[in-house]
Amino acid sequence: MRRTLAGFATGLSVVAAEVDGRIVGMPANSLSSLSLDPPLVSLAFARTSTTWPALRNAPRWGISVLTEKQAALLSALRRPAGERFQGIDVSIDDGAVHVRDALATLTVRPHTVLEAGDHDLALLEVTDLFRHAARRPLVFFDSTTHQLSH
Repeated sequence: MRRTLAGFATGLSVVAAEVDGRIVGMPANSLSSLSLDPPLVSLAFARTSTTWPALRNAPRWGISVLTEKQAALLSALRRPAGERFQGIDVSIDDGAVHVRDALATLTVRPHTVLEAGDHDLALLEVTDLFRHAARRPLVFFDSTTHQLSH
């Protein structure tokens, strides 16, 4: 299943929040638009994740959609949780953490969490959003990053 679905191109995002004075978060390629009224998006989290339990209790999260120029951030985001955001330029607004210079940012609050196999599916209410129209996305396809051609 993993090999087959690697043929489905997605964007790459970072979901993060400030919890007890520290930034918790991770990269995610499961971001999906869910509803316009009310505005909802979804993210899937493996139940084995050590970041998910800390993140799920935060009242506000930031989601940053990465640009093609931010591929290098992914190696930093693979570090252990306590080191993950060291050296990454972020902004924090009332607990929601956004990566600076992202293609798009969303501020969300947890709405519902559903059990879905070995993952939890988080439905998130969008409270604020912004997109830089001139920036281009970082694309994840066949288990590696790519840029869209012009």
